[in-house]
Amino acid sequence: MRGTDKRSGELFSYVDLERRVRADHPLRSIRAVANEALRTLSAEFSMLYSGLGRPSISPEMLLRAMLLQAFYSVRSERQLMERLEFDLLFRWFVGLGVDEPVWDHSTFSKNRDRLLEGDIAARFLSAILDQPRVRRLLSSEHFSVDGTLVEAWASMKSFRPRDDTDPPGGDGGRNAPADFRGERRSNATHASTTDPDAMLYRKGPGMEAKLCFIGHGLMENRSGLLVDARLTRVSGHAERLAALEMIEPHADRPRAITLGADRGYDAADFVEELRALHVRPHVAQNVSRRRSAIDRRTTRHKSYAASLRARKRIEEAFGWIKMIAGLRRTKLRGLEKVDWSFTFAAAAYNLIRLPKLLAMPA
Repeated sequence: MRGTDKRSGELFSYVDLERRVRADHPLRSIRAVANEALRTLSAEFSMLYSGLGRPSISPEMLLRAMLLQAFYSVRSERQLMERLEFDLLFRWFVGLGVDEPVWDHSTFSKNRDRLLEGDIAARFLSAILDQPRVRRLLSSEHFSVDGTLVEAWASMKSFRPRDDTDPPGGDGGRNAPADFRGERRSNATHASTTDPDAMLYRKGPGMEAKLCFIGHGLMENRSGLLVDARLTRVSGHAERLAALEMIEPHADRPRAITLGADRGYDAADFVEELRALHVRPHVAQNVSRRRSAIDRRTTRHKSYAASLRARKRIEEAFGWIKMIAGLRRTKLRGLEKVDWSFTFAAAAYNLIRLPKLLAMPA
């Protein structure tokens, strides 16, 4: 049964958490926006929980706790629960009273699958952006897109031949020693036994190949907020395919919109697809080895240079998601779970940026 999100305040305690948090603390405005988004998702939460049994931990509390984990770079749910035990700011943000016990860290694992089924991360991101005071900050005409690698929670020793039936275990609970010198390995012949969804990929010539996924983000250029995020398996065409999927819902308007991207998106078929969607391809020209698909009919406009300047801001979002929110290397396994955590981290990034943006004059 779904638990209630209401908790007692200072009725049974001499400590009032509301007074302990200063009025100008940035978490106050973040909590207000997050709570408004969570209220709009109340019906979805109710559909995920049964009407029988004991009340569970409120999904609103779980999500607010996961936001704190991203904001403060808490490495694990165990550490998060330890921090929640003694930190009054954490208790206030989550909604726990001073005297209330914290829940067990395994609660996150048990409820993550339930929240995954409801696609709550994507709905939470949309609910944040759909609020009127946030919507006025967004551009509906100018966007940027990019992708970033997310390292999988799998060792290269787990990348074994698909027809190998021998167990990979070693002595004493350790991985068996392995020597890959001279062995040719590819995604066609090998797969990870730890995370089969992870694939081997090299970011560029001369760089190390890793088991990873690729995260995609669509940013509006006015305020630099992520309006869409998703994660896919790696491939040479994954970034361009994801870009088309993310920009298509925004292209249904009489006036053409723009999409900025780096030179990795400079491909003739991708540019033609964008123009068919009535999207102006503000893609950086790749003239190092071949002729660029972007010609003078695009580069002659001043808006093209403006899009290339604004496009670089999406790297700030990816940097925060990977270094602060901890997605440089995911701690989850499976495409769906890593996709969920990447999208939720994108929502957390928007929340971090909103206090200053909302305080600016219209």
